[in-house]
Amino acid sequence: MSPISSTPAAGASLSAGRRARELTDAVGGPVVDVLVVGLGATGAGAALDAAARGLSVVAVDAQDLAFGTSRWSSKLIHGGLRYLASAQLDVAHESAVERGVLMERTAPHLVRAQPFVLPLTPMVSRGQAALAWAGFRAGDTLRLAARTARATLPAPRRLSAVETRHLAPALRSDRLRGGLLSWDGRLTDDARLVTALARTAAARGARILTRVRALELTSSGARIRDELTGEEGVLRARAVVNASGVWAGDLVDGIRVRPSRGTHLVLRSDRLGPLPAGLHVPIPGETNRFVLVLPQGDGRVYVGLTDEPVDGEIPDVPEVPETDVGFLLDVLGSVLDAPVHREDVVGAFAGLRPLLDTTSADRPGSGARTADVSRRHAVLTSSEGVITVVGGKLTTYRRMAEDAVDAAVAARRLGAGPSPTATLPLVGAAGPHALAALRAPRRLVQRYGTEAPAVQALADRDPRLGERVLPDHPVTGAELLWALRHEGALDEADLLDRRTRIGLVPEDRAAALAAVRGLVGEVTAARRG
Repeated sequence: MSPISSTPAAGASLSAGRRARELTDAVGGPVVDVLVVGLGATGAGAALDAAARGLSVVAVDAQDLAFGTSRWSSKLIHGGLRYLASAQLDVAHESAVERGVLMERTAPHLVRAQPFVLPLTPMVSRGQAALAWAGFRAGDTLRLAARTARATLPAPRRLSAVETRHLAPALRSDRLRGGLLSWDGRLTDDARLVTALARTAAARGARILTRVRALELTSSGARIRDELTGEEGVLRARAVVNASGVWAGDLVDGIRVRPSRGTHLVLRSDRLGPLPAGLHVPIPGETNRFVLVLPQGDGRVYVGLTDEPVDGEIPDVPEVPETDVGFLLDVLGSVLDAPVHREDVVGAFAGLRPLLDTTSADRPGSGARTADVSRRHAVLTSSEGVITVVGGKLTTYRRMAEDAVDAAVAARRLGAGPSPTATLPLVGAAGPHALAALRAPRRLVQRYGTEAPAVQALADRDPRLGERVLPDHPVTGAELLWALRHEGALDEADLLDRRTRIGLVPEDRAAALAAVRGLVGEVTAARRG
């Protein structure tokens, strides 16, 4: 693990100034080994993987870090239980292994164990309860096979009705038989994972360039446009990796992605009361699908998620249809003492999973529901020689990135060894005892790891930065300044919507916008001065 430090890791600071310098150097500059297009989890992971092997890397994204699907997840690092039920044993094992990698080696500051309660209400038959219990036991066997320690993920167990209500007081007590307690991995924030990946790659020499759009890809590079200035140029590379997710088919012919929409609702925490654990709420008529209730620790709770096919043009920011909202509220209401109403929903977000469409070309999208489409990832090489990685899920981003770089190394005969990323700690990572010893608020440690004291130091030096941006949200001005100086944030949208998640609630976003915009202006003026 990385040593405790009060300053950013060497070379890991991303900023507007660094972006400008490295973009100038890259456009029309020397040929690099690998060009990565897309800076979600998989793209940032590929940039890190290639850089960690000693290859020269440029990685670009038309928007910001984690602009697409990687910021719209359930924030869970799944162990693959769902894939056991559909007999996808290889996917299940891979998920469990990658969960252990994140929790114990590469990002223990960002991923921790999350308890979940499945309430045994009258809607859950004894046969369904037995099946769920067998599934949780099988999930624990997956943990053992992946060699994840019991101390990292506790064993599942049965709960009495009293214990169940203690962990989830909002549950309806009438005819509640008890509950089933299980554990899985949970991210502090998915966008923060992407930021950590990009910064770790930068520390290894990768050039991380946001607001740079790839207009055309070839096997030898890309024609790009700086979205801040409108200037166009060429990036030259020996290998090109297309990791643009649901937009992968826009850049490479022959790639057919079948997007699936996963919607989450955002509620205020006080609406559901104390929630020491999350909830698995069975979906009526389904044997292996649940609505998840996920307390966030920031005054909010997420409720999700749907799995609906999406047709047509892919939007930058997916809209949430009212049908999804109604579906989630109905399922949630089936187990609560007091139902949640539409007016209690203060925000909602939807992500599009980039599932690979394997149906016949003359019948695209036919066949299985997206809920049944395999989450296996694929690495494909086009006739032009561009390598595309698509499919998979957030939990397995590292393996997807490794496979994509393996393909690039083999296809272009690059001088590089095997991937070291399974044991490479991300920026801020340290063991549990080291993290517990840090002199910084626990909330900051769970977001910044060993860099938490440096974030806190900004607030200690300037009390104004120690103040909350909003009275009912924990983010402070110090965190925003840190994001501008070290995490590649360029404007208020980057700060509100990705470095923090204030923007998930439109009312909160509007209330914070003026203050955040003012800070961006101050930092920009100081840089120019």
